Amino acid sequence: MSQENNKITLILMAGIAVMLMLFISILLIFIFMQRKKLQYRLNLQALQNAQKNKLIEAAVRSEEIERHRIAEELHDEVGAILGSSSLHFYGINIDDCDDISKEMYQKGKSLLDEGIQKIRGISHNLHSSILQELGLKEAIAHFCGKISHDSIVKIDLNLTDKHCTKVSQKNISIYRIIQELIHNIIKHAKANHIHIESYYVNHYLIFTISHNGNGLTQVQFEELRFIKDGLGLKNIENRMILLKAELQFSQHADHYLIEIKIPVD
Repeated sequence: MSQENNKITLILMAGIAVMLMLFISILLIFIFMQRKKLQYRLNLQALQNAQKNKLIEAAVRSEEIERHRIAEELHDEVGAILGSSSLHFYGINIDDCDDISKEMYQKGKSLLDEGIQKIRGISHNLHSSILQELGLKEAIAHFCGKISHDSIVKIDLNLTDKHCTKVSQKNISIYRIIQELIHNIIKHAKANHIHIESYYVNHYLIFTISHNGNGLTQVQFEELRFIKDGLGLKNIENRMILLKAELQFSQHADHYLIEIKIPVD
């Protein structure tokens, strides 16, 4: 009887062992399949991100080429026409004209001179050759200096000396982001005092832009970047993706702050 009980016990134990092994096998197969699905999704996501980055990079490069083309046309064609017009304009003899005509002439001359300067300024801002001539730090300083000179906006700078002077796509993207943010602050935030600072921390190049206007919070930025008219913000976002950078907007007691955090090899 005991032998028969032992056999039954062995059969039960063997059955339990087989069932346990079968359960473990099914569990391992399930885990393996889930991991394969996850790996497939990760690979697909990585491929999609790589394709997205290539499209963004192509769009940014095309934008830069178009900027250069427009800058050259403004300088070579529109600038030349205005320059020629100014020569003819200056050749007019107004000695025998009445005071009203002389005043109109002076106003026209002043507007023509201003137009020529504006065309030159726009051409320089569109073209990235200034980076090649001056490097990133000095190019930003030159851009901000022109804004301070041509408007009531005061811009203070405290930029690190460790910027690379070689013109790279990264430097061009940084320069364009700073340009776009400053234009937005002046146009939309109505600020009259801007402070820009840059420094290196733990392999990151960090820019901070603070101003006394009506700025954006992070939530507002996230909402605005999906609006069709927010082309400038979309351009900033595309360049941030290429730089693998972070962009944060925050509001403080007496100012708004924008922080750009760029990984540096």
